[in-house]
Amino acid sequence: MLADYTGFFSADSLGQFGFRWLHILVGIMWIGLLYYFNFVQVPAFAKFEAEPHQEIGGKARLVAIDKLASKALWWFRWAAVFTFVTGILITLVTDDYYNDGFGKSARGISISTGMLLGIIMLLNVWGVIWRNQKIVLANAANVLAGGAPDPAAAGAGRKAVMASRQNAIFSVAMLFFMVYTSHGPYAGGTLSGGEMGTYWLIALVVIGVLEANALGLMPWKTEANKGLNILYDGPGVRNPLIASFGVWAVFLVLTEIFFKI
Repeated sequence: MLADYTGFFSADSLGQFGFRWLHILVGIMWIGLLYYFNFVQVPAFAKFEAEPHQEIGGKARLVAIDKLASKALWWFRWAAVFTFVTGILITLVTDDYYNDGFGKSARGISISTGMLLGIIMLLNVWGVIWRNQKIVLANAANVLAGGAPDPAAAGAGRKAVMASRQNAIFSVAMLFFMVYTSHGPYAGGTLSGGEMGTYWLIALVVIGVLEANALGLMPWKTEANKGLNILYDGPGVRNPLIASFGVWAVFLVLTEIFFKI
């Protein structure tokens, strides 16, 4: 009877529906908090220092970091982990997930690009954002307790912001590929070896350059408004928003060129 079972808890049903539902659920939490940090919290916290009474504004910012940001970061980083885990489970339990020319099909390349962006974003969360935010959180708690400010906190905060802004930029293209895989106009096509190689060459160069910049590996390092760091800075959140849809437009063009049957 178990061999003939096709309900919710069957392996293929869990892959096609159950884990996908959970993947979307925790993904909404992860990306929702990512957008909250980038488009709400960071701009709002910056205004604390601009208050007429800077001492009061600075203390209010530290309290917000200690009480609010710490809780939001907990949900943020663990939602990222469970988004990754549920995504991997989809591929492991779904029947024949990697068959039918997965590596050369538009569908396979589409989901692979989305996976790559998602994994890079996860690594940014745990390897850059959280590692540096721990310094910021510890500094806030220490200063509120009457201790001296940590001179490394500002630099750590800048590194965290750059990686977070880059994740926001990547997220638009990542979500595009997640939807494109099942619903895109050319998702059923197959690429030749040359088309596949050219697509990945362009895609990896774009992703690699942006990620290297987010890690401060370019000549301008973490300096604000210098080089590609202009993508993270400028007035308000205008530049990150423009960059997000600019990167998406690049990938849209690539799908139109290489995925077309």
